[in-house]
Amino acid sequence: MTALTRRFTDAVDYARIAHAAQFRKGSRIPYLYHLISVAGLVLEYGGTEDQAIAGLLHDVLEDCGDDHKATIGAQFGDAVAKIVGDCTDGSAESKEAARTPQEKFANWITRKLAYVDHISGEEMDSLLVTACDKLHNARAIVADLQGNAGESVFERFTAGRKGTLQYYEAIAHVLLKRVAPDNRRFHELAREFDRTVGHMHELAGAESRMPLSKGSLVA
Repeated sequence: MTALTRRFTDAVDYARIAHAAQFRKGSRIPYLYHLISVAGLVLEYGGTEDQAIAGLLHDVLEDCGDDHKATIGAQFGDAVAKIVGDCTDGSAESKEAARTPQEKFANWITRKLAYVDHISGEEMDSLLVTACDKLHNARAIVADLQGNAGESVFERFTAGRKGTLQYYEAIAHVLLKRVAPDNRRFHELAREFDRTVGHMHELAGAESRMPLSKGSLVA
């Protein structure tokens, strides 16, 4: 059983303040909801306090800026900072540099292909947090597909329906390949993510499950 200390509470506050003006895509739900949910999944699948804290902070660099990197390391330790860095596929500054739709799409392709490659060799401490983040996002897309948003949910994403489906499928492939015989909890997590992505494809009417790759770039 993982014991949570004041460090976890401090991380909730850090995330609350850092993401104070941000909301989930297409909603008025405070972004903190996602971060707390990811931390909860980390604990559900056997993660440590450091991993749960990283779950709370995993989007800080990407959404709030690189200047948080040193502060996270100083306040929560090198292990947490390492996981947060591993979960980041691009800083807020690098994403803001892309202005036109074409530039944003090109930036997205580059970042996502690099990130899929990165998690193929990512340390398991970080991969657990990555998988929990993506599982919560995938479940949210499935809920929107089943709800009022329907397939319009994909309009919120830079790569649209096809690119989003391909990206989540690529992650599912990686997670299943990373399953080790002695890690039952991660196996359960990878299988749950794969089932969720499969359901996403069904609801979106996809004829096949094709992962994002250099040979299947979306237009």
